[in-house]
Amino acid sequence: MRYPEENSQRERLVFLCRIVRKEIVHLETTFTRLFPGGQALRPDQVQALLLAPELSEMLDAFVARFSRLQDTVGDKLLPALLLLSGESIGPSLDCLNKAEKFGWMESVDEWVGYRALRNQMIHEYIEDVHVLANALNGGRSFVPRLVHTSSRIVHETEQRLNSLPCGVADNSAVPWFVEMAGR
Repeated sequence: MRYPEENSQRERLVFLCRIVRKEIVHLETTFTRLFPGGQALRPDQVQALLLAPELSEMLDAFVARFSRLQDTVGDKLLPALLLLSGESIGPSLDCLNKAEKFGWMESVDEWVGYRALRNQMIHEYIEDVHVLANALNGGRSFVPRLVHTSSRIVHETEQRLNSLPCGVADNSAVPWFVEMAGR
C-alpha cells in the first residue's frame, strides 16, 4: 500500500480512512453477490463455485476483501489512531485491547477469532470444501460487525483529525510513520 508523498501524519490518516471506506464498499458488494439474501452457503454450493472459474473469483474476492479490510483496520488504521490519541502502541493484541477499552470495537476475542477464521479461509481454501464452507459462513456472519467496527474506527479517526488545529498532525518526522511506512 502506497502512502501520499507528503508523508504527513494527517495525510496518512486521511488516506487510510479513504481506503477503509473503499474496502468496505468492495467487501459489501462481494458479500451481496456471494451470499444472496444473506443466506449461508452449503458445501455443495461451495464445490460448484470452486469448479466454475468465473464463479470461483467471487470466493477469491470475498476472502481477499475480508482479509484486506481486517488487515488495514487492525494493522494500519488502528495503531495510527491510537498514536493520534496519545497512546503508545505495541503488539497487535495490545492495540485491539485498547480499541475495545475505548469502545471502538465490541470484542477483542471476536476480532481474534475472526482473524483465525480469515487464516482458515486462506489456508484451507481448496483442501476441504466443508471446512471452507464453514469458514466462509463464519466470515459471512462477521461482515456486518467488521463493517460496523471499521466504520466506527474511521469515524473516530476523522473526529479526532477534525478537532486538531491545522498543522498539529502534519509533522512528517513523526517516528512511527518511518517505522510503519514500510509495512
